[in-house]
Parts: sequence; structure tokens; C-alpha cells
Amino acid sequence: MTGDGPVATAMATAAAPVPVGARPGADLRLVPALLATLGVAWLVTGPAGEASPVVVAAGTGALAVLGVVRTVLRGRASERRGLRGLRGHRGRLARVAGPADVDRAGANRAGANRAGVNRAGVNRAGGTATHVALVIACVVAVCAGAAVQTAQQEPLSGAADEGALARLSGRVASEPRPAVFGEGERWVLAVRAVSARGVTTRTAGQVEVTAPGPPPRFGAAVDVTGVLQATPPGDGVLARATAAAPVPEREPPGAVLRATHTLRAALLDVTEPLSPQARGLVPGVAVGDTSRLPAELADAMRTTSLTHVTAVSGGHFAIVVATLTALCAAFRLPRAVRIAAVALVSLGFVALVRPEPSVLRAAWTCAVALLGLALGRRSAGFPALAAAATALLVVDPWLARSYGFVLSCAATAGLVLLAGPLARRLAPWTGRPLAFALAVPWAAQAACGPVLVLLDPRVALVSVPANLLAGPALVPATVLGLVATVLAPWAPGLAQAVAWLAGLATAWIAAVAGWFADLPGAGLPWPGGPGGAIALGLVTAAGLAVVLRRPPGDGWPRSWRDTGTRAARRARASVRRRAGSRHRGRTTRAHSLLVGLGAGALALVVAVLVSRWAGLPGAGGGAVPRDWEVVACDVGQGDALVVRSGPASAVVVDVGPAGDLAGRCLERLGVDRVDLLVLSHFHADHVGGLDTVLEGRAVTAALVSPLDEPVDQAARARAALAAAGVPVRTAARGDAGVAGGASWQVLGADAGGAGGGSAEGDGANDASVALHLRTAGGLDVVALGDLEEPGQEALLGALGASGDATDVDVVKMAHHGSRSQSAGLAARLSPRVTLVSVGADNTYGHPTDAAVDLYEGTGSALVRTDECGTAALVVRSGEIGLACS
Repeated sequence: MTGDGPVATAMATAAAPVPVGARPGADLRLVPALLATLGVAWLVTGPAGEASPVVVAAGTGALAVLGVVRTVLRGRASERRGLRGLRGHRGRLARVAGPADVDRAGANRAGANRAGVNRAGVNRAGGTATHVALVIACVVAVCAGAAVQTAQQEPLSGAADEGALARLSGRVASEPRPAVFGEGERWVLAVRAVSARGVTTRTAGQVEVTAPGPPPRFGAAVDVTGVLQATPPGDGVLARATAAAPVPEREPPGAVLRATHTLRAALLDVTEPLSPQARGLVPGVAVGDTSRLPAELADAMRTTSLTHVTAVSGGHFAIVVATLTALCAAFRLPRAVRIAAVALVSLGFVALVRPEPSVLRAAWTCAVALLGLALGRRSAGFPALAAAATALLVVDPWLARSYGFVLSCAATAGLVLLAGPLARRLAPWTGRPLAFALAVPWAAQAACGPVLVLLDPRVALVSVPANLLAGPALVPATVLGLVATVLAPWAPGLAQAVAWLAGLATAWIAAVAGWFADLPGAGLPWPGGPGGAIALGLVTAAGLAVVLRRPPGDGWPRSWRDTGTRAARRARASVRRRAGSRHRGRTTRAHSLLVGLGAGALALVVAVLVSRWAGLPGAGGGAVPRDWEVVACDVGQGDALVVRSGPASAVVVDVGPAGDLAGRCLERLGVDRVDLLVLSHFHADHVGGLDTVLEGRAVTAALVSPLDEPVDQAARARAALAAAGVPVRTAARGDAGVAGGASWQVLGADAGGAGGGSAEGDGANDASVALHLRTAGGLDVVALGDLEEPGQEALLGALGASGDATDVDVVKMAHHGSRSQSAGLAARLSPRVTLVSVGADNTYGHPTDAAVDLYEGTGSALVRTDECGTAALVVRSGEIGLACS
């Protein structure tokens, strides 16, 4: 439901009654204030916070100087234009009047023009000074707000930095999500007091809590006891804590929130018997609850940029407010009543869908627009957006680091500023309805693209047509879903019928997402990171400049539209009689548009080719197929196994030896988020590449061996994880959880090293974490680390007669195919494919003939990285395929 992270890859539109599509001359006076506020808020809330006062001072001074220079230059330019106009006017007067009249008239007009120039200069100077003052005020307000809130957070952040056992008191501030580890839930607590080391202090800040048992309701007051773990600066929460027992509600939510809980729960009840897509999408579209969305459908919606369907934001506000406005108009209610009704319904809708960043942006934009209507001012889309976003950033500067908030603002700005001009240029060629339908997703994608590549290093080539086809179903799905929500507690039978109708609309959305996601080339690999964002921004700007540089034309030449008809022959004859001027003009405009589109496509292709040639991060390359499920990265004599958990995320088991091979492999795969990092044990060929993996992407959590041997390498790995703010858990048999679209279970993790049978003599090999993974595509994968035969036999005994890890799809062979293998475990696993991560011409003799014969004897296909290179497994038509690169 939140707009954070990948769920916010959305076309979040401005809330009605803000119009979409700015006319020429859109009011952009608040742009400097918004950009300055966003930039400063990002600085003061991140790792660069210590240097932010200097940066803020320098930036403010530069803006002020720029404003003064701009005022002077514009004043001089206005004066020159006025004098040139005066000279031209005097020349015209000389042709119809005598010299004396010219002198008197010229003198009078010269005085008037000079007065006008002076007034214009004063007005411009005053306007610029006002803008500079507004920018400075916003910057100061953001800095002051961040300083005050940081001081309020100090008791909580101090306890988190010390890793203290603390008791937290506050209110639940988010809906629950599955825990990264175990069977519990995780949710955000807005802390109001912290008790640590016998001292209770008032504080403020948000902590992500993981706890077993049923989670408390949104808005409930609770007390949580757990060990705090600090997060990196700029994270969405100040700290994380794990509770050992279920968290009871000390005080229930308020009456309004209790009502929303009833509505949400009742909607889930009435949609339970529906089809899988309707069970997930109807609550998602109506109230943003995606807890039952099938993983395959969620991936397809991410691939096609349709996640805005369930990321409740401005588009849903627009639908709700537009529907309510139409009802008010039908009953001829006065304007004051309409405004009050829209305000109350908007507040109730925020409470129902929860105040996530994108929802807050939409709600504040709506509030600003309603205020303008109440004061009798004409509603303006961009000023309302800029004012709302600036106010929110002053109140909560940490929103600047929320992808949901930034995407919501970017998409709304794109729609307000670009949708109208694009639609006007498309209309002569497609007609107005289709032009507007195309312009909306085009504008949103253009604005959001540079931000989205920071989350997912690819360009969704199918997003515009997918949104064009799915868009018409969003309105009935939203309206019917909300009607079912309201009816569900009181008339469940009727509500189920309405939800079934909403499911028909969501079925179309699901079908569109699935069809487009399966198309070859649905996503174009693109460099990740700031460099990739800047590159895409430049390419997008160039393409828009080509399209928008010319005014709207007359559409297709008449000869093109009427070819083969009598009207066409008459038109061509008429055109020839008029020397073909209009035909040539129209043909030129058509040619310019086609050339512009071709130039934009060529620029896109050139940028990708250049990025690949330069080796930029996330540029893709090689022969790795886009639908890979499991990849054994070629890192030489070491291990690095990647199991897909989402379009741009994965579970990573080990990171290879020192160097950047593992990091480069993840870049080729387009992985910019690691949902779970597993370090099977701490030998250098499994943890040496940790730094490059951590630097290149976000890591949600880490699972490590229970034996810290070798001591120095274990300490170095744990320190690197702590410095990156990655939550770390020591593996134990039976641990299980979900990581994105994948699930995992620890089959074995022996802290005693199963007798220390490794050649290194430290017991680390047999303390390896043995992991069973199930990919988003349904493959069963077992990773055995470097278990020797004693460790493998211990694992086989622990599995016993259970059904775990029997006849799995893929096994990562233990210890690079050493001689020390368990025949019983190989028979128990009986994999379809065995991956051997091994260095070419290594001095250990890996893999041994005995190990190869053992697994080939089970009927398994053996894939070695020393022969295949990076080995990628795919699933097509139920069969496992292999691509080597």
C-alpha cells in the first residue's frame, strides 16, 4: 500500500480538483523554493549532515546572488527592448505626421515607455527579491525543523547506537509486513518515550519492530521491549528492534481508526472466495492492502510500471474526489458544502488507506487546492503541488529520502506540466481522447524514469502501452472496491457481489500486466546509480525537446489520410494548384515529428551501447537472460550464488573472494537490492568480496554462520555489515522466512563445526549454513556452503524422515566439489541440476572426479563455472534451461 521503494513506481496523479495538463505559461514561481527545500532536506537528513550547514549557507548565498544578477540583467534587457520599440514607433510616426508632431509624440511616448520600463524593472526586482526571500525562508525552516527533530530523537538514537536493551512506548504507525526472519510480522512504531538503563526519557522517532504473534493494529498504543540496532543515516526508520514475545495493545486505536480497521478486515473477508487476482487486487486498489497479491502478478506489475494501481496515491484521490464532486453537482449542493464534503471524505480516505508518504503528498495537494477554492482563487496544479510538497518537507525533512514521496511529486509534476503539451501535439495525429490517454502515462514515465532507475536499473519499454490499456479499468475497480469496502461490515452478501464486479475490472489489469511482462524486451537494461539517473534524464529531456519544440500541427497530410479516394485526388489537385504550400508544410511537420521520435530512439540506443562499452554499473551485458532464476557467478575459486526474489532483487549466498567479481556479477544481473545476504561461513573465498556487494546496492538483512572462524575474517565481515547498517542474524536450524518473492529455510548450521573436519582445521567448513530456497518462479534450491562429509552426514541425520529437501531442482555442490562428499545426502537431494562454483586451473584439484561421478550418478546435470563461466538457470515451459557467459 505504501508508496515506498518499488511499490511506488507509479503514475501518482495530482488530487482533484487540481487540473491535469498545464497550459502554456504554467505558474512555476514556486519551483526554486521546492527544489531548494528538497535538496536541503536531503542533505541535512543523510550521511552528509555534518557538512550540511556549510552547503546550505553556500547554496543560499549562490541563490541570492543569482537572483540579484538576474534582476539586473532582466531590467537592462527590458530597457533595451523599450527603447528599440520607441525608435520603431517614431519611424512609423514620421511617415504620417510632421517633424514637430513627431517630436512631441515621441517625447510623450518616450516618457511613458521609460516609466513603463521602470515600473516593469521594479516589479521584476520585487518579484525576484520575494522569490529569493522565500527560498531562504524555506531553507532556514527545513534546517530548523531537522535540528529540532534531531534533538528530540537524541535519546532514542543514542540508545540505538549503544545497542541497548530498551522499552519503547508509542503508537503503531504502519500496517504489518512479513518479517525478514522467522514467522512474525514487522511494523513501524512512532516512539514517544524510551526507557534504557533505568532512565525513561521523552523522545521522538520511528523504529521498525519485529515481533511474533498477531501484530497490534494501526494507531494502537503499545510498549515494546527489545535490543535496539541503529540504522544508517537517511534510513526510513531511526532504529530496529526485535521483540521476543507478542506485543499486546496497551490502548486501542481511536474510534475513527477502529472503524477503518473494521472496514479493511471486512473487505478481506468478502473478497476471500474470489479468484486469486481479485483477492489480491481488489483490496489493493481500494485500500492499498497488497498482503494477498500473488508474487507472480506483483512481479508482472513491477515490470510494466503498473504498481501505482495498488500504491494508493493521487490517482485514487482524483477518482474519489471526482466521484464525490459529480454527486454533489447532481444534488446541486452549494460550493461551501461541496468543499466541506470533499475535505471530510479526503480525511477519511487518508485514515482508511494509511498516511504513507505518497498519500500525504496527495492529501496536502488536495488541501491546498480546496483552500484556493474556498478563497475564490482559480485552482492551479503546479503551485498546489509545490506548496504541499514544500510544507511537508518543512514538517518532515526525512520525506526527501522517501522514494514514494519523491516519485509521487515527480509523477504529479510530470502530469501537470507535460500531459497537456504532449496531448496537444498528439491530438492532430490521434484525436483528442487517444492523445490524452497516451500523454498521461508518457508524461508520468518521463518524470519518474530517472528516479526509477535508482530502484530498478532498467527502462520499462512497455509501461506506456500497458498503462494505456489498463488505465480505463482503474476507475471502476477503485469505485466498486470502495463501495464494497463501505458495504462489507453491514451487508456482506451485497458487498461480495460488488467486489466480484470490481474483480472483473482488476482481471483486465492483471491480464494486461501479465501479457506485457512476458513480451521479449519488456525492460531495457540501464546503468544504475546517480550516473544512470542523470543519463536517462538527459536522454528524456532531449527527446521531449525534439517533440515539444514545434507548435501543434494539423496532423497527417490530407494525401496520407485520403489515399485511394476521390476526395484525395481532389485534394491533391487543389494542393498542386496552390503550389503545394500547405502540403509541404504538413509533410514537413510530419517529417519533423518522425525524425524527432527516431532521434530519441537512436539516442536511447546509443546511451545504452555507450554505457555497456564504458562498463557502467547496471548496464547489463553478456548472455545472461532477463528471466534468470538462479545464477552461479563466476568468481574464480569461491562461491557467489544468486537466487531471484524480484525484478531487481535477489537472495545472495556468499560473495566470493576479494575483488569486485561478485559485485560486477550482480550489476550484470540488474540486482540493486539484496533481500537477504547469506554468508555460509567466514572463509575468504566466501566473504572476501563483501565490500563491493555492499557498496553497489541496498541490503535488507544478513544471515551468517554461527561460528566466527577465522576470527579476523569474521570480525571484518561483521564490521562491514554493521557499518552498512545491515541487520545481522546468526543462523540456526529451523529459521525460515521470506525475502521478496522468495522463501528460505535453514536446514543446518552447526556452531560446533561437526567435528572440525575441514582441511583448514578451524571447523568453519562444517559450520556452513545449509539453506533451502524457493525462488519466485518456484525452483527449489539447496546451497551447501563448504560442508565436508561429516557436516553433510550430520545434515542428512537432521533431515531424518522429514520431507524437507527431497528431490530438489538445484543444488550448489558443497566445497567446490571436493572429494569429501556424502553419498547419502546426494541421493536424498537428487537434484535436476548441480552447480559447482570452482576456479579454472585451481591447485586444489576441484572438482574431483569422485564428486562429479557421485552427483552425475543421481541423474543430475552438472554445471561448472570453470567451464561455463557465469551460469544462469531459467525456467521455460516447465523445463530448466542454462545460459553460460
